Order: sequence, then structure tokens, then C-alpha cells
Amino acid sequence: MRSNVNSCSNKTKRLSPMTLLERFREAVFRLIMLSAVSSNKSTSHAGRSSPDAQRYYCPHDDPHHSEAVADCIEFIKKKASPEDGNRGSSASSRGSEREDKVSMELTEEILQSMEVGLAFRDYSGRISSLDFHKATSYVVTASDDESIRLYDVSTATCLKTINSKKYGVDLVCFTSHPTTVIYSSKNGWDESLRLLSLHDNKYLRYFKGHHDRVVSLSLCSRKDCFISGSLDRTVLLWDQRAEKCQGLLRVQGRPATTYDDQGLVFAVAFGGCIRMFDARKYEKGPFDIFSVGGDMSDANVVKFSNDGRLVLLTTTDGHIHVLDSFRGTLLSTYNVKPVSSSSTLEASFSPEGMFVISGSGDGSVYAWSVRSGKEVTSWMSTENEPPVVKWAPGNLMFATGSSELSFWIPDLSKLGAYVGRK
Repeated sequence: MRSNVNSCSNKTKRLSPMTLLERFREAVFRLIMLSAVSSNKSTSHAGRSSPDAQRYYCPHDDPHHSEAVADCIEFIKKKASPEDGNRGSSASSRGSEREDKVSMELTEEILQSMEVGLAFRDYSGRISSLDFHKATSYVVTASDDESIRLYDVSTATCLKTINSKKYGVDLVCFTSHPTTVIYSSKNGWDESLRLLSLHDNKYLRYFKGHHDRVVSLSLCSRKDCFISGSLDRTVLLWDQRAEKCQGLLRVQGRPATTYDDQGLVFAVAFGGCIRMFDARKYEKGPFDIFSVGGDMSDANVVKFSNDGRLVLLTTTDGHIHVLDSFRGTLLSTYNVKPVSSSSTLEASFSPEGMFVISGSGDGSVYAWSVRSGKEVTSWMSTENEPPVVKWAPGNLMFATGSSELSFWIPDLSKLGAYVGRK
């Protein structure tokens, strides 16, 4: 059942009241954030259990379930990594380790058990974008109520709400600094990108060059570079330290753009193809062009897996294509409800690249196995617009944004291998 939407205030900065079960899940969530073990092990897949039918993503309110959740907490405590005791190391050290770790090995059974563990329900407009900072527990969102919100998910708090009434806000991404973001406008008359300090609510730089709505924004994780794509059929390359763009590519359609994790390659998708560019000599044109099997509908989102071996593309016709990023081989195509031309179909790889989660035109969330190409599970929704979907870097958690911001974690009480283990 859809929850009421309350206005958010800078003065309160508190969550909506939570049930006892939700408080337990919040504790599970915090422990998962702290209990990382290495993900460099190979992920074993036992027999595939069938997806749950017609599951709705609303937090449960069953008080009899709290004992099982408490058992999950105790189990996670015992699974905590010994490194957790050495928390005096530098922040940079923690940041570099964060992306290389997940709390548990992600399997189909664990993915099927995932439910909303924490939700912020005080939005007065739909969330249009969200981003995880790669080295901290911060999350930033942009929404149609013209607000940018900064959260610390480890403490379950909203740290800051900044309104952008003059320019509006559509897409938002973290820079390397956890309180500095780049965001796009949504007012119809100024399509500039802005570098904003959330700490003191000051604009550090304006990036002017687009003449229509920006529909794609991707930052390079290794350099101070980023790339943007617009409905004006241009893709612009930027340096955060300069107001003028460093490069321009003209495209024939709505573009989707992304950098790989190393910052050496970027991809631009439009017109049924993904074009691969060497970031150091992009002016020579794409070094490879991959077809997605005749799907000529507008490109929405293109993303690399963390290891760079895979790339996915979503389109307005409701297709999620997964390709080998080296050979260009089309490995799988998943199908969901199409989205409108004004919406965006989001999808995201899990940290190790074994699974893909995506939204859908009917508001649902789906998960697929990259290895088998089959649907693993789905969560139905009472809403009818595609949610924003993003997996947390190096964690067994993903987030969705719609009329509320939800964080999804495993419910270990549903996992036969873990129930009763203390």
C-alpha cells in the first residue's frame, strides 16, 4: 500500500516513524555496511529456485517476524571481517578497499530474499536521479520537487536538503569529493550543468554548452573528467576545472553515455548501436561499434560492469541488452514494459557483474542472471512509472527511487542456509 508523502524540512532531517521490524532491518543494514568480506572469491551458483510471484516492494509490518530478523543480525555480526577492528586506518585506505568488497557472496537465493530495509518517504515529487559515493556511505538524490538531498546510509539520516527552485534539477552525480556534485537543470530555459558544494550550498562552476535537456551524465572515477549527452544531439566532454567543454561529438538521436571504471574508454549509445571511444584520442572516432540486434528505439542508459567486461544498454521499448564489451557479442536481452519518451529505463550491474537489476515501465523492479540469461526474481509496484535503480558499490545492497527512496538488503530469515545459525 502506498505510503503518505510528507514534506521534508532542513530543520528536522529525520526519517518517518518506523515499525519495530523496520528498526531491526535498519540494524541489519548498518551491520552489512560494516561487515565486508572479500568478493574476489568465485561465486558459486547452486540450483536455481523459482522467483517469487507478484511480490510488492512495501516494508512488512509483521511483528512475529522480528525474531528471525534478530537472528539475521547475530549471524551478520559473526560474519564480520576481522578488518572491522582496525578502523583507525586512513579514509583513503577505506575508500580504496570499499569497491573491492561485498558483505556476502551474492547468489540467486540471496537476491530473491532482498526486501526494503530502509525507506525515506518525505518526497513531494518523484526521484529523477540518485548516486552512491564510491568511497563513503553517502547517497545523493535529485527529485521533481526541485530538491537535492544528501544522505548518510550508515546512520540512516538525511544530512542536507538543498532546493534548486530557480534551475530545477534532473540528473545528479558525485564528484570524487563526498559533498560536491554535478547536476543538470530542469527548467526548460537554462541547460547548463553546475558544480555544487553541498557543504555550504555554493556553486563552484557552471558548464555551458548544451541547448536542450541533458539526458545522460557520467563522471570518470579516475580523473576530473565527465561526459554529458543531450537532446540537442551532442555529447560534450568536460574537465571539472574548466567552464568550457574539452570536446564535442555530434550524434543522430538521443544519446546515452558512460565511462568505464578505469577512465580509459567511454561509450556513446544511440541509433541501435554502442560506440566505443578511446578517451585519449576520441577525436579519431569510435574504435569499435556494437549493434544491439536491431533495437532502434531511443537509448536510455549505458553502463559498464565494474570489471569492464560487460556493458548494458536500456531502451525506451523496454529492452535491456547485455554485451561482451571486448567482442561486442550480444549475450542477453531482457524485456520489461516500455517507458515513455519523457522517462528513463534504469538498470544496474551487481558489484561482481553476475546479475542485472532494472526498473520497468509499470514501476516494477526485475533481476536477471547474466550467466543464465533468466529472470531471478521481481518486485511488483503499486506505481506505474519506472523507478531509478542503482546498486551500491561493493555492497550487498541496491537502492530504488520513485516517490520514495528505498534501500534493499537481504532478509536472512528467508534463507534456509542461514536460519538458526548464531
